[in-house]
Parts: sequence; C-alpha cells; structure tokens
Amino acid sequence: MIPLYYDLHIHSCLSPCGDDDMTPANIAGMAAVKGLDVIALTDHNSCKNCPAALKHGEEYGITVIPGMELTTAEEVHVICLFPALDDAMAFDEYVYEHILPVKNREDIFGKQQIMNEDDQVTGNVERLLIGATDISFDRVFDLANSYRGIAYPAHIDKSTTSLLSNLGFVPPDSRFTCAEISRFAHLHQIQREHPYFLQCKMISSSDAHYLEDIREPDYQIYAKSREAKDIIEGLR
Repeated sequence: MIPLYYDLHIHSCLSPCGDDDMTPANIAGMAAVKGLDVIALTDHNSCKNCPAALKHGEEYGITVIPGMELTTAEEVHVICLFPALDDAMAFDEYVYEHILPVKNREDIFGKQQIMNEDDQVTGNVERLLIGATDISFDRVFDLANSYRGIAYPAHIDKSTTSLLSNLGFVPPDSRFTCAEISRFAHLHQIQREHPYFLQCKMISSSDAHYLEDIREPDYQIYAKSREAKDIIEGLR
C-alpha cells in the first residue's frame, strides 16, 4: 500500500457555483503545485468536465478520478467516484435524465461551462445542476455500484445539504463504507452521536469552488497503486 495526498471533492466551472478560473487545466495544475497525488472532479450532478480533467491530470502527473457530487431527492449531497471515464460518463447520462427540469439562469446561479481538452469552452449545460434529482438517498449507493463506482455522503458535518443536516440520522439500512467530513475536529462528536461512522473510513476534502481552496497536502489515503480503481477499492 502506498500513501497518497488527496483532495476528492473539487468543483470546476461546470458547477454554477464554481469560479470561472476553475478550468480542468487550472485545477490539475494547482493540485500539482500543492503537491497532491490524487484528486477527484466532482461537479454538481454532472461529469461533463471529467474528460478534459483526466487529460490534464496525465500531463501534470496527477491521478484524476472522474466523479460527481450528486444531490438526492432529499437534497443530500453524495460523492460518487468511478474507476474509469466510460463508467462516469454513462452515470452522467443517467443522472441528467433525473435532474428536475429547471433551466439554469446564469444571471442568478452562474455559468455551467463545458470545457474541452484545450481548456476552451465548448458549451453550457441547460438544466440547473445544483437542484435535486429524483434519486433517493437509499438508491444512490447501489446505483453508483452498478456503474462500478462508489458513493458516500459528503461533508456530513455541514449545516446544509448533508446527510445529518437534512435527514438528521443515518438510515438503518445504510451500507456506505466511507464518509466525508469537512473538519476532523468534528469527528468524535459525530461518532458519539451517530455510531455508524465508527465503522466508516473517514476522509476530508476541500469542496473547492476556487483554486486557492484546493486542499493542501494535509491528509493521506492508502491504495495499492495510484490508479483510480485501486484508490476506489481502498475507500471501500
């Protein structure tokens, strides 16, 4: 097993709340400058900037895992990561059909820009990506697994859009094996109040919407290799 500095929750300019400077090339470059080994691109309800991100990751020597921050029907944010780009893009196609049919308004929510491998804007996503899908929390884990991916609740200590803020408890039939926490200082209290998290692999990522917020090399995960499939297996 090898140690890897990571940040597995990063938004690009495809997310309407993401800064315009969060292009795939800039994200990979900043991760390299900061000394990270692996990152995941996890835009809201979309993987459409993952192809460009993986290309730039190769150029900078950074492992980029294709992913998504899915919003469930309960408005709980869940990180979904995939071992291969084809899996992520197939999942993206499925999820887009389950986003509520609300058109994005750039003047209110921001741009939803699709970038190519030359870091040029090639299009915009029409539906608002930060809304909920009709996919329930209890379905998303088996759904991601059916695309060879892993899913786990995002920023469980956050006061909005998290499992604990929106549901208030861990459903008794939950089977996720990993969870993201914004600050490890909150971990012991959460584990006391919700013992389910004692059996989870706990990670902390940035949820970066701006380049400067991408995680410093503070925390490590362990995997057999730097390949996405082995990193995901390590999270299981």
